[in-house]
Amino acid sequence: MVTRQLNILIQLATADGKLAGKERKLIEHIANVNNIGNEQITELLNKPEPISDMQHLSNEERFEYLYMVIQLMKVDGQVFKSEIVFCEDIAEKLGYKKKVVAELSKNIYSDPSITSDREMLIEKANKFRN
Repeated sequence: MVTRQLNILIQLATADGKLAGKERKLIEHIANVNNIGNEQITELLNKPEPISDMQHLSNEERFEYLYMVIQLMKVDGQVFKSEIVFCEDIAEKLGYKKKVVAELSKNIYSDPSITSDREMLIEKANKFRN
């Protein structure tokens, strides 16, 4: 599952046509925490896989995916329209309405060391479930 998450993050990170340093560092950090080696990270970065069906994920997993893509979208301090559209598409695939991205973005910080009130975010996200 971690490689699937990384794949989605990589696709978001490159949605604007380039991979910013902060985006890469966050991807590498998540990979390293989950014992994914540099060789596999490089392979994922060079050849991201198509995003598969996410309907079998639990509600908690769906929220985690959504949280991570929004955080990655913001991590480099620049948010491009293509990144927002990508996040909205992922949100829909996860069973949320597109507007969840704007709502959660208000409370998810670009710095991964700053944590948000996850229970409050889950509550907000659940209001946008399809």
